[in-house]
Order: sequence, then C-alpha cells, then structure tokens
Amino acid sequence: MGFEVALLKAEREEVLGLEDVVALLQARGEEEAELFRVADGYRRRYVGDEVHLRGLVEFSNWCARRCRYCGLRAPNRRLVRYRMSVEETVLAARRAAELGIRTVVLQSGEDPYFTVRRLAELVSAIKEYADVAITLSVGERSREEYRILRDAGADRYLLKYETADPGLYAGLHPDMRYERRLECLRDLREVGFQVGSGCMVGLPGQTVEMLARDILLLRDLDVDMVGIGPFLPHPDTPLGSYPAGSAEMTLRMVALARIVTRQAHIPATTALATADPLGREKAFAAGANVVMPNLTPLRYRKHYSIYPDKRCLSEEVERWLPALRSYLEASGRRVAMGYGHSLKRRNGTVEEST
Repeated sequence: MGFEVALLKAEREEVLGLEDVVALLQARGEEEAELFRVADGYRRRYVGDEVHLRGLVEFSNWCARRCRYCGLRAPNRRLVRYRMSVEETVLAARRAAELGIRTVVLQSGEDPYFTVRRLAELVSAIKEYADVAITLSVGERSREEYRILRDAGADRYLLKYETADPGLYAGLHPDMRYERRLECLRDLREVGFQVGSGCMVGLPGQTVEMLARDILLLRDLDVDMVGIGPFLPHPDTPLGSYPAGSAEMTLRMVALARIVTRQAHIPATTALATADPLGREKAFAAGANVVMPNLTPLRYRKHYSIYPDKRCLSEEVERWLPALRSYLEASGRRVAMGYGHSLKRRNGTVEEST
C-alpha cells in the first residue's frame, strides 16, 4: 500500500514525507509508469511545454580538489589539462547566441588560475558580445566572491551537493566539508543568484533512504534548477572499479525532483544520455524541461573527462539541434526562445520566458 498512498498524495499535490519518497523511488513496471505520468503532469502545470537550451562551455579542466569519483581530480596525472582563452570562451558564447541558445553555462574544475577577478572579466566580456544569460559552475567560493560575480553580470550558479548524507559526502570529498557546501548554497541565494544544485545516483554505499533525503533537500533548498545524473565510474579515480548508477533509478529521481520542486528547471543530463542512449527522451517524459548541448570546442571536449565515454564528445550542435526540434514538436513540446530564467516566485503560474 505504500506506493499507492504516496502516489495519491503526489496526485493531490500534498507534501511528501521521507517514507512517501522512498516508496515512490522503489516503483517498478506499471508503478513506475504511473510515477512518470504524475511527474509529467506537474511539468505541464508548472513549467509548460517549452524545453530550454543551455549551451555548455567547459572552459578549464584544471581542479585543485581530490573528489574520489571525478576524472578532473588534482591527483589524476593522466589527464591532459587545458584552459580556454577569454577570446575562445567569448566565441563559444557568441556561437550559442547565433544558434538561438539564450543561456551559456560556464563550467570548470576549481581552478586557482581563475581568480574572481579573471572570472568577473570573463563574464563581463561575454555579456558585452553575446546576448545570453550566464550560469556559472566553478565550485566553492567566498560570499564576497559570489557577490562580485553576480555584480559582473552572472545570472545563475550551479553547485551540486552530490549527496545529502554527511557521512557519504565526507567519504567522497576528502578535502571538503558538507556544511561548507550548504553554506555556499545559502550565500549564493542571498547575493541574488538563481541557484541550481543536485546529486548523483548510484554512488558506492548509497541507499534508497539517502536518495530520498536528496530529494527532500532539493525542496528544502528551494532550488531554481536541479541536476541529477547517474554515477559513472572513471578508471583513473579511486572509485573506478565500482558499478555505474542505474539509469532507471535516475529517471525516478528526476520524476520525484519535478514533483517536490514543481517550478524548478530540470535538465535531461548528458550523464543520463551516456548511461542510456534514450536517456534524454525518457527524462523529458519524466518531468525534465532542459537540455544542455555542448559548445566546448572539440579539441578540448574530450579532455573534460569527469567520467569516460561522454555522449556528447563528437556531437556537432548545428546538426543536433534540428533533430531535437523535430523530436520535441512530434511530442507536443517546443524549444523555448527566451533566456529561461527561474519561474519561481511568480505566483505559481507559468509565464512567458523573457
């Protein structure tokens, strides 16, 4: 009866507790299809039929951290390191704008070379030459640095907490603190960023109850964006011999994220598309409303190796976008033309993106 009761609560838009989320995450077969149906209903009501494009530019793969799952970790001596120039990064952003992509996500490892001054100059240069919103994903910084980046023109910031379990977090991040991660997320909100966060699915030692707490933390943080993908082991990391996370559980997490966050933007992630060739399409049917084409120049893209065999390594966005538009139109969806800013704090209604 646990699943039926929890699903009914979700259909009635009642608040879900930990036991409800656990029951829904354990759905299989017809139950799973029902969960996705409910999540897709939330998607239609709260974010509409538009799918937003976020052009990803991975401008540096240098990282000072030692996260045990990530191929960019500082001890990985086998990785060819790179940093894109300001000119290369601005050109990638202009290419996005020319393709009708109105948001650029600037992502890197925690690279000490990119001081807050350099990052602010990069943001300002892009804003001068390209009509795009900017999302930064450059890790933990001080509150004052976040304020400087916001003042420079950055609109959004993505900082995943990866897991809401403090013990598991500590085991994955030997040089980081869970409490500090949450403090950064609060600081980002307070200085005016639209804030994105999220988690990985299938980490070694992770339980269904831990995943349920990940979902509830998304609700507690009131995030504007949610990123959820499966754990994909990298051979040059301490967790390289562990099995990958389940694409099926990841899809159930996407559905629960839609149900509990309602208006948050949720991407069909590249990691999910890597784990399952139809992962993007399945995520759209489970509540996702964002896709992130990779605009990193091909000569750098293969070296941004958080996990191996990334789906987008050879994708040329000019050829990929028409196929995406055709797929979305056939399924009753459409590509958004606006910047795709947060829909939260708009009286619970879906408004036209600006």
